[in-house]
Amino acid sequence: MPAASRLRAWQARRPPAAGAAVMATGILSLGLHLTGAAWLSVVFLALACAGWLAMACDFAVRLLRDRSRWAAEAGTPGALTAVAATAVLGTRFSVLGAQTLAAALLALAAALWPVLLVPVLRGCRRPMPGSVFLCCVATEGPAVLGVTLATAVSATWLVHAALVLFWLGLALYVLALSCFDRRQVVEGPGDQWVAGGALAISALAGAELTAVGSGPVYLWSDDDSGVLRSVTIGLVVLDLCWFAVLLVSEVVRPRLRYDVRRWSTVFPLGMSATAALTVAAALDIRWLAGWGRVLLWIAVAVWLAVAVGAVRQACEELDWLRRPEGLRSTARR
Repeated sequence: MPAASRLRAWQARRPPAAGAAVMATGILSLGLHLTGAAWLSVVFLALACAGWLAMACDFAVRLLRDRSRWAAEAGTPGALTAVAATAVLGTRFSVLGAQTLAAALLALAAALWPVLLVPVLRGCRRPMPGSVFLCCVATEGPAVLGVTLATAVSATWLVHAALVLFWLGLALYVLALSCFDRRQVVEGPGDQWVAGGALAISALAGAELTAVGSGPVYLWSDDDSGVLRSVTIGLVVLDLCWFAVLLVSEVVRPRLRYDVRRWSTVFPLGMSATAALTVAAALDIRWLAGWGRVLLWIAVAVWLAVAVGAVRQACEELDWLRRPEGLRSTARR
């Protein structure tokens, strides 16, 4: 099999959950920007863009050529990484100053959100893996992008829309928690960390909503701002609690073998760091900034480890596709 054909066959085998790699890389780019590591932030942004383009092409090809498979995968929580990754990338571009591109990505995320969320909610029942919390992440992601873009272009209606998504995302978190298989905390292959990452992205949305509401444009009353502030702080505390529980579970029962769902471990780490940095600035909680910087570099180290595992597995799979059994498997697909 020619190299190009093997590459296409390998790409066709990627599960929807692989989109978490784009989410993880994009949020690290944003976090690195917040800490002043500009050149490294651009590198991660370029990698996230490349991953997003590959994901988008794969999404389109499956939709046009293999509609039954697309429909089956669209009903799984992993499919929501398409919405979350698009929103994270759009947020990074908005911070970079590319508001037109950010607006286009927001429109795309908003269009994909109901199409992918509704089938997942219909199939949401106990017991579910940690990826079920992507229902919350995929809702809070557009909220973060919406308020970031609204701040840049002074669009008040976008802030109110983001506020609706913020509260809806929290409601979906409660639903996901009720369906989550608690055994995944000690048995999960990596996506159990999204339980904390969903709280972190919610805290990020809450911090940005609090900040924009107290800016030059009067949006919230003192009571409203107080509620947002209290909820945001509560989300940060709960995120830290999840972080502690999940870290202990990894120490007690190490799961060191690479799994594509390990990208769903990197994303919560990067999101927790970014949320801590943003909350520290918006709510003037200085100690959170130090914690955010430490956690960010931990997330970068974990990203590197997972990336090495991903490259090794990709090489093994491409080599396997060269063998007769690989050719037969590809032909059957």
